[in-house]
Amino acid sequence: MRVRIAVLVAGLGLASLAQAAELREVRLWAGPDSTRVVFDLSAPVEHRLYPLSKPERIVIDLNGIARPSGVSLPAESKGLVRALRSGERPDGLRVVLDVTEAVKPKSFILQPSGQYGYRLVVDLEGQAKAEQPPPVFTAENKPVVVAIDAGHGGEDPGARGRNGLLEKDVALQMARKLARMVNAERDMRAVLIRDGDYYVGLRGRIEKARKAQADLFVSIHANSYKDRAVRGTAVYVLSRNGASSEQARWLANHENAADLIGGVDIPDKDDTLAAVLIDIAQSSAREASFDVGGRLLKALGAVNALQRRDVQQAAFVVLKAPDIPSVLIETAFISNEREERLLGDPASQDRLVRSMLDGIKGYFSSYRPMQQVAYGEGADTGRHAAP
Repeated sequence: MRVRIAVLVAGLGLASLAQAAELREVRLWAGPDSTRVVFDLSAPVEHRLYPLSKPERIVIDLNGIARPSGVSLPAESKGLVRALRSGERPDGLRVVLDVTEAVKPKSFILQPSGQYGYRLVVDLEGQAKAEQPPPVFTAENKPVVVAIDAGHGGEDPGARGRNGLLEKDVALQMARKLARMVNAERDMRAVLIRDGDYYVGLRGRIEKARKAQADLFVSIHANSYKDRAVRGTAVYVLSRNGASSEQARWLANHENAADLIGGVDIPDKDDTLAAVLIDIAQSSAREASFDVGGRLLKALGAVNALQRRDVQQAAFVVLKAPDIPSVLIETAFISNEREERLLGDPASQDRLVRSMLDGIKGYFSSYRPMQQVAYGEGADTGRHAAP
């Protein structure tokens, strides 16, 4: 057996290993492109992570840690993990992940947050698979593409209601319903950013929407606040400060900047021109975001009370696609007992989702996306909204 990679990762704030940490639980989360293994720990630990082949497996050595007799490893296979097994070592615990193929592992330790204590997270990515090229549409046959993002997922449950309802579950339920309604409309197509209980990185959500040539990005969430009397629906778009910081981020990568503005090659010395072109794209997307956000608020206000009657602004990462109108919907306060019941009721979900569709259709009845036609070698295609 040949060791291909060896990585030594130091624990955060690690004290003496004389006081052994404890392994409290192990969880598996499977997504379409990767699998996440989460170790719940009583304290941060040193760990060593490396793959072995013939057969393919990942070895994780946890130093200075003990596993209480009541803690067991997941028995079922998920995603890239066929099986988990473990064994005691003189200085800790060894966990072996039997995997279905050669994978690229990476790991990191999370500090305590909310209901969770220390966590060692191991992400496994499979070998890159050939991606199908996106469909090519003409101006006459391009459907409206709506990217629908169910917030949170997997290890990130989002907010939790008093009666146990989880934001990640409600968001996915409504995202799926909205996708079905969108797909039932003529000349409209939905793309689900996640379609299961797994986590997608915030930047990954934006990239998935852009690869799908989305004309609108809708992120679905449920709000929460310490004052359980607070209630209401809200719609957010990207703030001006958030747009400015994102512009700087795109300018830092000229390849990305060229992709954003339709394939135009921006010389390294001409940041001013690139900034102007990106600003035009952002301004157009923000203006459209306010438009669709206002329509969504009006439609949602017929189903639930509004937290505020105007579209709010924030620097949420998922709203930062510079060339796609993007909105984030806080459907209701899951921390409010009355609204938690509303979020958990299928009929109420249907009414909320139907109102979202009404707002989306109202927007596209005024702004029909058209396909730009580019000519010449290396030319790229983009989009614009035609009034």
